[in-house]
Amino acid sequence: MNTYIILAWRNLWRNKKRTLIAASSVFFAVLLSLLMRSMQRGYYDYMIDASVRMYTGYIQVHGKSYWDKRSLEESMSLDEGKIKKIEHINGVTHIAKRFETFSLVSYGKNTKVAQIIGIDPGSEDRLTNLKSKVVKGNYLNNDSKGILLGQGLAELINASLGDTIVIYGQGYYGVTAAELVPVDGIIKFTLPEQNKNFAYLTLSRAQWIFSAPQKLTSLSIMIDNPKKLDEVNSEVKELLNVSNDDENNKYEVMTWEELSPELVQSIQIDNAQGIIMLGILYLVIAFGIFGTIMMMTAERLKEFGILISVGMKKWKLYLVTALETFFISFIGVIAGGIVSLPIVIYFVNNPIPLTGEYAEAILAWGFEPILPFAIYPGMFFAQMWTVLAIALLSALYPINFIRKLKPVEAVRS
Repeated sequence: MNTYIILAWRNLWRNKKRTLIAASSVFFAVLLSLLMRSMQRGYYDYMIDASVRMYTGYIQVHGKSYWDKRSLEESMSLDEGKIKKIEHINGVTHIAKRFETFSLVSYGKNTKVAQIIGIDPGSEDRLTNLKSKVVKGNYLNNDSKGILLGQGLAELINASLGDTIVIYGQGYYGVTAAELVPVDGIIKFTLPEQNKNFAYLTLSRAQWIFSAPQKLTSLSIMIDNPKKLDEVNSEVKELLNVSNDDENNKYEVMTWEELSPELVQSIQIDNAQGIIMLGILYLVIAFGIFGTIMMMTAERLKEFGILISVGMKKWKLYLVTALETFFISFIGVIAGGIVSLPIVIYFVNNPIPLTGEYAEAILAWGFEPILPFAIYPGMFFAQMWTVLAIALLSALYPINFIRKLKPVEAVRS
């Protein structure tokens, strides 16, 4: 066997140009497929991270029926001890406590229904980066008595910084909630719906106005690695005694996938389109590699004829040509993987900025206009093995060619 391996290796370098052309076709196949898949996975990861940081978090805890009814009566009481235990779960980075309800917001003769959100200013800023969205006035602190209005909401009711607005609505168990609140700041969201509907109070202030002391409507949890999602989700459920089959659960724990099914569906559709595009790329790659192997085989017609004429068994020639194809494919795959790695790492750290109409469309959804990349070990191996398999399948052509070869005609050619 060693003899055939040495013979195949030496045959490669008898014609360096031919070998380099064949290896290059495999090399560029690996490079293109890896860059394409890295870009796809990076974009999905970015969409997920940006979406959860916009509001929901990776995991959210709320009262059993709150997500369906969105009523204050379904809010929950969660003591600080349990919240601290959740914060200490491996993988959890921070938690945002919220008290959310809808209420009338009025200034002068102008009234608008708005979503009032009671927040812990520090933890909310770590989750959604809310402080950076303040365009006028000051961000809330734990002792603030005022309110932050979305810029669109402020314009609709014609309120500005320093004005005192009226909040009028229904509190916990039907209690009337009415209060005069000064406008401490104006915040601007990229999404129009948020801009026209969101208003923020401190958590304690919101609980007091709506007569719901110590009540929370949701607990948003951020994690350091999306791969830990299932593990953290299970630990949170265990800590809160939440069972999937128990109808008497006090709490409901949902992942971002359950909270944002539209995003999941969008990613699945886009991923299916990406796989189709990758399949087309593989098809082009297969034809390129096959064409190169076919050219190499046709060039050696006379050589094969002479070898068979002097007594070399065809099965030995099959083995040698198969080994040659394997070596060429292996060289191309390894070179493609090695060269792709620093390129992918560079784009992971330096995403491609987008411009023009596409950038404006992405900004309208609240995302940064960039084309991010991702890097996963499994991604490299999957693409390299796929291209290697395509290249090795191409080795069937020279084997079939030799099987049908007639030595006399080959030598005379």
